Amino acid sequence: MTEVMEKVAPVAAKAEKDKIKKMCFILSKAGLESVYACFIMANGARMEGIEAEIFFTFFGLDAVHNKRLENLHIATVGNPGMHIPTFLGGLPGMESYASRMMKKQMEAMDLPSVHEFLDILSASGVKMYGCKLAVDMFKLSKDDLYEGIEDIITVGDFYENAAGEGTHIVFV
Repeated sequence: MTEVMEKVAPVAAKAEKDKIKKMCFILSKAGLESVYACFIMANGARMEGIEAEIFFTFFGLDAVHNKRLENLHIATVGNPGMHIPTFLGGLPGMESYASRMMKKQMEAMDLPSVHEFLDILSASGVKMYGCKLAVDMFKLSKDDLYEGIEDIITVGDFYENAAGEGTHIVFV
């Protein structure tokens, strides 16, 4: 029995060492497909007991901008995932149509709106930060952003938050 315990203990210690402890997401775009991918992964991390943070930078700030977050859309031009010719994606109204259809499909699947999802993430303990450089560049303030944004931080602060064993960074 002692031999078995001696073999199991190092394996258990390695499994604990290799365990994901924290997920840090960088959201740089505010297309519906990017925002929902990021939110679903962060929510999934919290559901698994993993710490999660989201760093909103550049156009990803639109996902937490109070005046823009409910009006996100899908890019139909230059998006190979749309499976439509580029010239069709550029037709007037096509982007609005595709966005409306995707929102309708998400509603049918009972997915929350962007604002509701932000509330869920905040309540579950996901820490959310705005990028100082992007906030300054777009002449925004913390007051322009969703109330669950904890702070406006620098890239250096983000990396400091992400430091440590078992942390993964995902760029969305």
